[in-house]
Formats: sequence, C-alpha cells, structure tokens
Amino acid sequence: MVFLDFSNLKLPADVSTVMGHARNYIHKQPVKSVYSLASIENMHFNNEIRDLFGELLKSNKPFIKASAIVGVIGLKQLVFNGLMRLTGRDVKSFDTLDQAKDWLAMH
Repeated sequence: MVFLDFSNLKLPADVSTVMGHARNYIHKQPVKSVYSLASIENMHFNNEIRDLFGELLKSNKPFIKASAIVGVIGLKQLVFNGLMRLTGRDVKSFDTLDQAKDWLAMH
C-alpha cells in the first residue's frame, strides 16, 4: 500500500513534492497492482493544488487497483467529486485512516 500524506500541507510546492515521490514509485509498479491511501486532513486547497491532484489522478490511473482517501470535508468534497468525474477515477472517501485501511484490505 502506498500512503500519500498531504496532511497539514499548505503550499503547492510541498504538495507537488509528495506527489512527485509517489508518482515515481507508482509508475514503476505493474498495471492495476497498487493500493493507494491518501490523507488530505487539514490540507490547504486552492486551484493550483486541485490541478496537481487532477494530473496525479490521471497519470496514476493505469497502476491503481484500489484507492481510498481521508479528510474530504467541506468544500474539498465539491472539488473531490469534480476530480472523480474529470479523471474517471473511483477513490473511496472515509472518515478515518483505519476505515480506509480496512476497506483497502478487502479489495
């Protein structure tokens, strides 16, 4: 399982750094083999960060078997729903990391 921890990040550059490390690892894995879990709890969200997430979701799609995310609340829910439609991804949203891990373990 790949854990992408965006918790408490405020700057697009910091978000981009985490994404770069994740992308480098994920793109070396076999197609449809990666279980990913992301936390965006208390992360700052703006248009630049939204666009970074859109790019990551699209580029990782072939490699992902199942994905879960934690911290999608408030306005992030609207952005999240839009990104799911734009990228064709099916990322399940959970309230806690334990719930997300349990769901991923069953898939």
